[in-house]
Amino acid sequence: MSRFHALTVTEVTPDTRDSVIVTLKPQADETELFRFTQGQYLTFRRDFDGHEVRRCYSICAGTEDGDLKVGIKRVDGGAFSCWANENLKAGDTVEAMPPVGSFNAPIEPENARFYVGFAGGSGITPILSILKTVLAREPQSRFTLVYANRQVSSIMFREELEDLKNRFIGRLQIIHILKSDAQDTELFSGRVDAEKLDELLETLIDPEDIDLAFLCGPHGMMDTVRDSLARHNVVQDKIKHELFKSDQPGRLPAKDRPKVAGDKDKEADLKLTIDGTTCDIHMEAGETILEAAHRHSIDAPYSCCAGVCSTCRGKLLEGEVEMAANHALEDDEIRDGYILTCQSRPISKRLVLTYDA
Repeated sequence: MSRFHALTVTEVTPDTRDSVIVTLKPQADETELFRFTQGQYLTFRRDFDGHEVRRCYSICAGTEDGDLKVGIKRVDGGAFSCWANENLKAGDTVEAMPPVGSFNAPIEPENARFYVGFAGGSGITPILSILKTVLAREPQSRFTLVYANRQVSSIMFREELEDLKNRFIGRLQIIHILKSDAQDTELFSGRVDAEKLDELLETLIDPEDIDLAFLCGPHGMMDTVRDSLARHNVVQDKIKHELFKSDQPGRLPAKDRPKVAGDKDKEADLKLTIDGTTCDIHMEAGETILEAAHRHSIDAPYSCCAGVCSTCRGKLLEGEVEMAANHALEDDEIRDGYILTCQSRPISKRLVLTYDA
């Protein structure tokens, strides 16, 4: 069974100078397959001169909007993002996996929560989906968005955010912080650093009221926000984060692999289950689980191969692995045995893993 499905492009709308909003329609018999939870993303693939490129883009629609939309910001030299911004048009067909991702929290109509979102640049995309869904489905909840950009012209979804603020007066507060464009208040100008966050959390946002905080943006900014929230006694369980990939070709800088016993790569026997089929394969020294699966022509899912998107997530049922990087799994997922197969190499001689959990 193919993991990718054809979606029809019904509209491509320019947003900022270097981003577009793409509206997509599944095939008639696959509507349920593409029903999404707020904050999830789609993995696309396209062939460029014989080279398959996969990219993840977050859904920017709310669950009540009745549309499937993604925001695609151009990355210098990025094959897929440049093609989407320059050539994609209504009537085209693209291939995508069904929605995945756990950057969300259950919605309950009776909730009266205070949500805070911290977004940087195109990190607004999944948070916009969360924000719209919360406001529509939890009528007693409030949301404050802190949105950092270089300048006014680079603010994605600017008009839509203003419309939402006017529609949900008293429930939605939007704080724009601009690095280059001067604003009336110094607090809203410059970089998002620890000092600025401390002032925000002491004047405009009461950390004691925060029920859930959603963070999505560049790695450095997200670390700073998470540290600031912790200093203001916002517990880790209330913080959910997603890292987006802004560098080309969409990978984080390589990290040193953790040392294993004897400082030697290990071979291992792997029992792998995917789409209801179980097979036994032998892993060569130095291979990740994903690499071993692909070497045996197993269509294991992946996208970024950088430990960022969680497309390759599997559940380890037996054995031990080392993960070289993890910017996608939450602590509770790791406790439950989930790993990123693109980053995981064996420590034990035997592994049992399923992609079906």
